Amino acid sequence: MRHEQIAKSITEAEALVGREELIGSIDLGSNSFHLAIARLDHGEVRKVASISEKVQLAAGLDENNVLSGEAMQRGLNCLHRFAQHVTEVNPSLLRIVATNALRKAVNAQEFIRRANRLLPRPIEVIAGREEARLIYLGVSHSNASTDKRLVIDIGGGSTEFIIGQGFEPLEMESLQMGCVSFTKKFFADGKITETAFDNAMKTTETELLSIAKRYKRVGWDNVIASSGTAKATLLVLQELGLADEFITIEGMMKLKHQLIKIGKVNKINFEGVKAHRQAVFPAGVAELYAIMQTLGIKQLGYSDGALREGVMYDMLGRSGDEDVRDRSIAAMAERYSVNIKQANRVMTTCARLFESSKDKLDFDDEDRDLLRRAANLHEIGLAIGHSNYQKHSAYLLEFSDIAGFSQAGQAMMAQIALHHRRKLKADALETVENLGGRKLLYLCLILRLAVQANQSRTTKAAPISLKIVKKDHWQVSVGEGLHAELIGTQLNADVVQFAKWGVVLEVA
Repeated sequence: MRHEQIAKSITEAEALVGREELIGSIDLGSNSFHLAIARLDHGEVRKVASISEKVQLAAGLDENNVLSGEAMQRGLNCLHRFAQHVTEVNPSLLRIVATNALRKAVNAQEFIRRANRLLPRPIEVIAGREEARLIYLGVSHSNASTDKRLVIDIGGGSTEFIIGQGFEPLEMESLQMGCVSFTKKFFADGKITETAFDNAMKTTETELLSIAKRYKRVGWDNVIASSGTAKATLLVLQELGLADEFITIEGMMKLKHQLIKIGKVNKINFEGVKAHRQAVFPAGVAELYAIMQTLGIKQLGYSDGALREGVMYDMLGRSGDEDVRDRSIAAMAERYSVNIKQANRVMTTCARLFESSKDKLDFDDEDRDLLRRAANLHEIGLAIGHSNYQKHSAYLLEFSDIAGFSQAGQAMMAQIALHHRRKLKADALETVENLGGRKLLYLCLILRLAVQANQSRTTKAAPISLKIVKKDHWQVSVGEGLHAELIGTQLNADVVQFAKWGVVLEVA
């Protein structure tokens, strides 16, 4: 995203949002939960409140990635407190994102359902590369520069690596290593030994093998880290007289020996290491030191801006005219050679059906955008094969890395695309409703009607109209135009399919 686009977007968002209105973000990290509340001030996000609490969700994952009841309760207690701080934030200007621990937890939905009862907005679980994109957005706005930079963010369960220039990320990766998971693996007994330290570093080096050559080939001018581990490390190095504004490889070597000399986690007594970070500090230092060694980094700086700031700037882009989700959809359409004319015909019909039904079906702007984006890409599966291409479309929508979307957002688009043709299955109804309630079901059916109306792939086809008698009783009529009889026949064939999902369809 170019600087002028960002600036224009934020200016527009400022006009829409209002300078006096608060915006907020909550980051459910694997180690800590973070809350940030800010105001818009001449295009800049100015934080007015920032709270972090150690929750250590990742520490509550067992060998089968089941999140313990105790870890869940720690998280819920924290979110209960956070909810009291965001009462003055308009829910439409609040985003809540969750990262690696809830990506991995097999029972994440149990926690999310309970947490959503406490919060004014639903939690969005974001993929690793989306987390990386948002981190870079936060760093690039907090530390403006035209240099090509490598950004490193060591979290509790994953570590993100981004090379970018200006506001545009060029390379993004999320690796499965972090200070909480490494603490469980290498420092669980609370002892800081050379063996434990070296094993943590070797594991880091192994994980980096997948990206090291590519990242070195792309290159960077400078390096910046944006995590609690980096902040604590810099503060301790300054306390020991081993750093000024940069973390150096020489300082890291000396800090390693200092920690081994201390010997036990509970004896760490640096002012720069808060009590809640004490247990995970050695693991974080080992990982950061190994990253610097493996990538040949002599020194790196620290950025206070990271994921939660990136979430807010991304939200402002959505309020203006620079919604990264639309750029992502356009890029996918191009990549998979979507027939743009047909997609536009289907989207136009969807938009008309949506407008005629939105009041009766309680749709909002987010529902409109979800339907539009799914309609745009409902045929991308044709790039793989024609037979049952709706399944290919659904797979690509759910499992691709699509910038700007949460995992749930992609899954909902996938369900809409999956059910636009062929028989509707009664057992799929539960999946759809669990994911997005009856509204998602209605969006699936609207796309289905729009596709049926455009089977002839011409703008001269007879138009259809939709009347909602009541939520589960629909009337669709066919106007004058080409293939009116054929369209009517196809719609009548769908009466049985709609009934499987509890919706009465009458065709006039």
